[in-house]
Amino acid sequence: MRKRISRYISRLLLLMSSLLLCGSLWAQRPGAHKAQPVQIQKEEAKKTEPTENIPLYQGMSIGVEIAGIGSYLLGSDILNSEVALQANLKNRFLPVVEVGYGKADAINDANNLHYKTSAPYFRIGMDYNVFYKKTHLPGYLYVGLRYGMTSFSYDVDGPSMTDPNYGGEISYPFSYSGLKSNASWLEGVLGLKVKIYKGFCMGWSVRYKMRMSIKNHENSVPWYVPGFGKNASSSFNLTYNLIYNLPF
Repeated sequence: MRKRISRYISRLLLLMSSLLLCGSLWAQRPGAHKAQPVQIQKEEAKKTEPTENIPLYQGMSIGVEIAGIGSYLLGSDILNSEVALQANLKNRFLPVVEVGYGKADAINDANNLHYKTSAPYFRIGMDYNVFYKKTHLPGYLYVGLRYGMTSFSYDVDGPSMTDPNYGGEISYPFSYSGLKSNASWLEGVLGLKVKIYKGFCMGWSVRYKMRMSIKNHENSVPWYVPGFGKNASSSFNLTYNLIYNLPF
């Protein structure tokens, strides 16, 4: 029950933050509150027109994902967080590198198996600013793609297994430790970033993850993959970030 409550609270916080972000963008767009004179509208229209003289380098930002930390503090068995370093090119192309840490220490209620792992993970990718023409806005909507990878080891143990050939009288312990594995995956990203105060921003993203490869073992498979989540062919993930635009 505690896990369900923490998941519901995390999702509610993400939903509320997304509504606030959308409202901020809507409130600060030109003409959101009152009609503007024709001349002002023309001047604002010029601001949104693409120009060829925009410098290539538009700055860098660093961000921290905090939704995973919040979920863990609320009682989740999984901890997942990351730091992202992103460049801004032409206010349009946003290459990014993400370095994170994933940890799980959980018992599966269905089969009473205990699974434990912790390891770093890495992603590299590119975002595309859909609102690159609207330079007057305090933020932007973006789509992106990531390639992720991790190398980790895990422990798994559970109830002893009995041999039916001997009438269930002989049992074998089910316990493995230090099993090494690795995995890679792709992520499709849809997100929003909004300035909140000077160089500080916040944002959220929805990610669809597609597993590309994973190393299994003869007697077990990884239940959780750092950076990817629970082991499946695909999954969805929500992230919430605090971001700072570096002053150079």
